[in-house]
Amino acid sequence: MDGAHDMGGLKGFGAVKPEPNEPLFHAAWERRAFALTLAMARPGGWTIDMARYARENRSPRDYLSKSYYEIWLAGLEQLMSERGLVTADEIAAGRPLHPAKAVPVLRADEVAAMLQRGAPTLRDAPRPARFAIGARVRAKTIATAGHTRLPRYVRGHLGVIWCVHGCHVFADANARGIEDPQWLYTVSFDGSELWGAEAEPDTKISVEAWESYLEPAS
Repeated sequence: MDGAHDMGGLKGFGAVKPEPNEPLFHAAWERRAFALTLAMARPGGWTIDMARYARENRSPRDYLSKSYYEIWLAGLEQLMSERGLVTADEIAAGRPLHPAKAVPVLRADEVAAMLQRGAPTLRDAPRPARFAIGARVRAKTIATAGHTRLPRYVRGHLGVIWCVHGCHVFADANARGIEDPQWLYTVSFDGSELWGAEAEPDTKISVEAWESYLEPAS
């Protein structure tokens, strides 16, 4: 969706400061939040794009006031609440208050295999690809209240097809529980096209874009 999470190319947030030798988790509760999100996807039955939408679908004040894993935890609470796996009073209390439902369990010895396997998104192509490598395209100017993987800073700008990845589950529809496979491309944009004369010389930005995000440059 178009929200506070889509910060790419925006000014006013200060410089990006990488953390040398950054750990996977900065606190024990972050590791637990990640584990809970992973484990509850099995009984919850949501997709990765449903989970992304649950994290980004909140007000700017709420989103920007939370750390990374606080956002994950808030998204998990929403997903579980929607499916009746937890109640509002249990979230407020921070502990079970009602009889637990019988749900599939992700055991500790299953985690590594699950993470390695992932959830493959490649599908058979329902139609030929519209664009070929080297084609000039324009990212469409769209506005959506739903989930999308097209960042605002490339919308309306010209780019070139750099790679054709095959047909993959369309994230925007997958967030609503619909697969709708589409061709997926890597599109390369010149920095000067996105940010004009302020861009660093020879900057190029690559974005993975589904076919419905794009139109011929002409």
